[in-house]
Amino acid sequence: MPDTDASQPTHLPVHFVAQAIDEDLASGRFDQVVTRFPPEPNGFLHIGHAKAICIDFGMAQRHGGKTNLRMDDTNPAKEEQAFIDAIQEDVRWLGFDWDALTYASDTFDQLYGWACALIKAGHAYVDDQTAEQIRANRGDLNVAGTASPFRDRPVEESLDLFARMKAGEFEDGSRVLRAKIDMASPNMVLRDPAMYRISHAHHPRTGDTWSIYPMYDWAHGQGDWIEGVTHSLCDLSFEIHRPLYEWFITRLTEIGERPAGVDHGPRQIEFARGNITHLITSKRKLKHLVDGGHVEGWDDPRMPTLSGMRRRGYTPEAIVRFWTEAGVAKRENNIEHAKLENVLRSDLNAKAQRRMAVLDPIKVTITNYPEGQTEVFPAQNNPENEADGTRDVVFGRNLLIERGDYKPNANRKFFRLTEGREVRLRWAYWIKCNEAITDADGNVTELLCTYDPETRGGDNPPPDAEGKVRKVKGTIHWVQAETAVDAQVRLYEHLFEAENPEDVPEGQTFLDHLNPDSVTVVPAKVEPALAQDHPGVPLQFERHAYFVRDAEDSDGTPVFNRTVTLRDTSRKG
Repeated sequence: MPDTDASQPTHLPVHFVAQAIDEDLASGRFDQVVTRFPPEPNGFLHIGHAKAICIDFGMAQRHGGKTNLRMDDTNPAKEEQAFIDAIQEDVRWLGFDWDALTYASDTFDQLYGWACALIKAGHAYVDDQTAEQIRANRGDLNVAGTASPFRDRPVEESLDLFARMKAGEFEDGSRVLRAKIDMASPNMVLRDPAMYRISHAHHPRTGDTWSIYPMYDWAHGQGDWIEGVTHSLCDLSFEIHRPLYEWFITRLTEIGERPAGVDHGPRQIEFARGNITHLITSKRKLKHLVDGGHVEGWDDPRMPTLSGMRRRGYTPEAIVRFWTEAGVAKRENNIEHAKLENVLRSDLNAKAQRRMAVLDPIKVTITNYPEGQTEVFPAQNNPENEADGTRDVVFGRNLLIERGDYKPNANRKFFRLTEGREVRLRWAYWIKCNEAITDADGNVTELLCTYDPETRGGDNPPPDAEGKVRKVKGTIHWVQAETAVDAQVRLYEHLFEAENPEDVPEGQTFLDHLNPDSVTVVPAKVEPALAQDHPGVPLQFERHAYFVRDAEDSDGTPVFNRTVTLRDTSRKG
């Protein structure tokens, strides 16, 4: 498990959520803290979920409490075991572990019994209206809703119909169980919300046992209660649902229905979501990207899913640190994507193994270096961490450098390779360009250079006979032609060009903001050490960017995904 700040409760900041929990403990409302992270397994977790994970697990850690991972598996038509497995992997990857893995489906029997109790108490009824009719009769913020003609149907009739719904006698959508609250409430959520709908979909865990499934608002709060959750921490979109959350618990308590051994109902506290520019975090829209073939899958490195970010080379420590520094607020705002990248760079700089890779090669021949001879130079794996040691890089007569590191007859402001001027080869020697060979179209195909054996290791040469010291301003990277390894490099940009891809003009969709240049695939020549590096190991291609090796090769050729550039290259316009 990664050694992240998530495992260090003393590093967690004190914000309004932490203060509220402190007050509850001090007042005696609760004697311990139990939180939960309750994702629906209908997709992969994304960067927004990471904020909730940090808060849910972090607040429990800060107060010496517990956190459950609960799968909200109440909509079997959209849920898969693959999503359940991916959620567990992502939570652990972030550096967290749960005290109990639970499922909403574990509570189906209890929820059904409580629903029957609410029907008997006159707090719920079976409605035969269609979804369209219910929606039309709900009213709006200025108009009270119209009561269902079935709102006052006899209790025994509702109980009988509810039992037959459970037994699978009716078609999907033909009936729902609704709570009887207030059709004139200014809070639309309280206008007789649905508690159960009919669905004959096969459930990943319960199979075909159930033909009815609880709605989120019914299953969520009661699941918290059953598990002994003390603090239900969720984003601001659930603030309007809090009265319903509390209504269910109050009504059940009044009629003597409550979980065994639980003295108090949980407290819901809302916080602002984390919105990051250039990203979409709606699972529905992310699924549309996957199903529509706009990306390779949920783990496409351009996706904001944790699996996609992991494949791109993001570290869990950087993500946890980003959300810690972003803080917890009550008001939503957009965070610049550049801030996330800056945190990532800081983390990668301390961890990434340095390597040399040439993405647009041009041949260099060292004419005064013996043919057939090679030598080895030690190169630091990470100058930020001496414990990472060194690796061997092979030097010889035939090299490859970046085409952009040569410019014919350049002026003094160009510090790389040009005729009659010296540059330092990283870890090796100083070389001087003497001649450029071109093809029939005038394209440079080879540079003829000489090296100075007195500069071994890149050191400054000794003064000449008159005591003058030669200086060189430029240092470039390179690979030895014969030992270089072929590689495929994927250069990623934002998947969406717009800062807010969900804010689209009328007549457009978020797909109209897709960046056609979000990935560029280029061949490269890389030093042999890169062929030995494992997927997931942070790498820095010197003078290029941070990369990570992909888990899958391309026809036997190693593939490297660009994680982030070495510096912020974004431009506002």
